[in-house]
Amino acid sequence: MTTKTYDVVIWGATGFTGRLVMAYMAKTYGVDGELKWAVAGRNATKLAEVKQEVLGPDADKLPSVLADSNDEESLRSLVADTKVVCTTVGPYALYGSTLVALCAELGTHYCDLTGEVQWMHQMIETHQSAAEASGARIVHTCGFDSIPSDLGTYFIQREMHKAHGVYAPRVKYRVVGSSGGVSGGTVASMMNMMEESGVNPEILDIIADPYALNPPNMPRGEDGPDQTTAEYDRDFRQWTGPFVMAGINTRVVRRTHALLGYPWGAHFRYDEAILTGDGPAGFAKATLVAGGTGLMTRVAGFEPLRNLLGRVVPAPGEGPSVSDMENGFFEIELRASNPDDPAKDLTAVVTGDRDPGYGATCKMIAESAVCLAVDDLESAGGFLTPASAMGDPLISRLTEKGGMGFSIKGAGE
Repeated sequence: MTTKTYDVVIWGATGFTGRLVMAYMAKTYGVDGELKWAVAGRNATKLAEVKQEVLGPDADKLPSVLADSNDEESLRSLVADTKVVCTTVGPYALYGSTLVALCAELGTHYCDLTGEVQWMHQMIETHQSAAEASGARIVHTCGFDSIPSDLGTYFIQREMHKAHGVYAPRVKYRVVGSSGGVSGGTVASMMNMMEESGVNPEILDIIADPYALNPPNMPRGEDGPDQTTAEYDRDFRQWTGPFVMAGINTRVVRRTHALLGYPWGAHFRYDEAILTGDGPAGFAKATLVAGGTGLMTRVAGFEPLRNLLGRVVPAPGEGPSVSDMENGFFEIELRASNPDDPAKDLTAVVTGDRDPGYGATCKMIAESAVCLAVDDLESAGGFLTPASAMGDPLISRLTEKGGMGFSIKGAGE
């Protein structure tokens, strides 16, 4: 087997999120420690400047790799020389396809932050066979979308089976609270997705399909469209509104279930929403959330308004202040229904100690990359999900190093 120079290469290190990943990696693993990692970009001067800003006197200790997303041979050289490529360069539908193809071909593991369902669908369809043959683990959605959803569901199902010997036929994901800025990259990806759908209307069908990311010719489930209106949840005793990331996260969780061999049953159901409180105030807030989410979707789908939106939201590469990130957080609850006895239902709590879009996401993708590089994983090559690729080892990393919590509500009380 060819020896790789690096365990991990961060592609896009000069961008806002890439800088955060670099800083986290340096703080957690050092720049000249046992983990061999490097940063990569197309401009040597810019890379040197950013390394100096982020790392100070340690800047020269961290290797740089030069490559250009428009130069396939330079990308091929980068991919061939590392165990894992960790990329923060989006929208991925615009800048990521060649990199994925090369990783699948050369057997290099890969992780990203995409939430572009149509692009993931295309990449799976085009490169799944190559990734299986080479042994490359290609893992999309290694940030706030969709690690809390995917690992949270995996975690609560594990705990349900451990406690009661069964799996839950239904899991609900509810956002309890969060604080943090809007991700410019996420908005750019959404707008690019709508631009693509204007050229190819079939993309809208892919986006709307609850099982868009499931392996082809495999069983589907009973889930329908994502929530779009205010709905009352009797389990949580609160009103709920639509969650903007549900259209990504739910597809990832369903793919995990399929890749694991449908352990949670043929009728497994999964959905996501935001908790808004009880009573008239909770209903009013849920209605506002639903209206705002619907308005954003309509704006993104109409070119003149989309162009206007692009002028007022953060651009890719922009992000919140350090204080906003450090003071940010998220808290999620997942409720798993016991198939035999409602008294044995479980609720898991998933938390993060930084804002979800940047501060927490940079830690999630960094630990995903390290997990893929050095942990003894049982998963085979192919297009995987965070849970199906890394499962328990990634949960351990995120709780021990990444500021996240996975717990069962009421356990130990």
